[in-house]
Amino acid sequence: MAIHNQQINPENDLGFGPQPVMKNQPLINKDGSVNVKRKGLSRFNTADNYHTLIKMSWGKFWLVVLSGYLIANIVFASIYVLIGMDSLDGASGNSCGSRFLDAFFFSAQTISTVGYGHISPRGVVANSVAAFESMIGLLAFALATGLLYGRFSKPSAKIVYSENLLVAPYKENGRGLMFRLANIRKNVLIDLDVEVIFSYNEFVDGKPVRRFFPLELERKYVSLLTLNWTVVHPLDDKSPLIDILFEDLETYQATFAILLKAFDDTFSQTVHSRTSYTAQDMVWNAKFVPMFERDEEGRIELDMSKISEFEMVH
Repeated sequence: MAIHNQQINPENDLGFGPQPVMKNQPLINKDGSVNVKRKGLSRFNTADNYHTLIKMSWGKFWLVVLSGYLIANIVFASIYVLIGMDSLDGASGNSCGSRFLDAFFFSAQTISTVGYGHISPRGVVANSVAAFESMIGLLAFALATGLLYGRFSKPSAKIVYSENLLVAPYKENGRGLMFRLANIRKNVLIDLDVEVIFSYNEFVDGKPVRRFFPLELERKYVSLLTLNWTVVHPLDDKSPLIDILFEDLETYQATFAILLKAFDDTFSQTVHSRTSYTAQDMVWNAKFVPMFERDEEGRIELDMSKISEFEMVH
């Protein structure tokens, strides 16, 4: 692959060093996560628990919370049954199943410190278990509340990117490498700064080495993201990709890492967003379809469903 007039700068390697890409595994995934698999850690390692609970999807988060709640009540209900149902005043169940349900719902009232009073513990052992359960419940609900607040309050950028990277007409008789992005939220992002890092495998002394080059952009900075933003790398004489072909990109497992930084006016903090494109994501000789139009009152309407729509050009 011919890369013209480019000096290798170690600071551009995104922290991956010269490690080559193998079997088309991207360094950065589409969702912005780093494609590195860690091993050699203890199964009981707890260093990543908080990060996992904060970053997991809402569905998985509620599944974890509800599962923990059910398991805790089942365990304590089993303890009350083992102690003896005569230690729970007010329990009226006759069969094994109904007695277990009495103990389960008593546990649910105790762990949440509701305590309706229909069933109450009797004796030192039952009262001790109930007291311990109520303490566990207070701590567990405080932890769940903190995680819930952390998920809501965590600063993040909800940026949607076009599915494809286009080689499109640019200015007069020119071409440009383009992708499109927009803010899903209605909040204001200011002082946006974007970087596009091009990388590919190069063979040095018969061994593959990863090379990284930042691409010059038509515009890498905008003050406000009010509509969509089409980021363009002009394929001109200054571009290392001016004579690039799809076969080259595929052979050398080229990728384009997108790094976006912005200031979120809602959180009053800097937020980041990442994604990447591979050769398979590129479409040649195409251009994006406009995302916005005017309503009857002349107000701009931004159609987010068109973020990835394009049409072929000849």
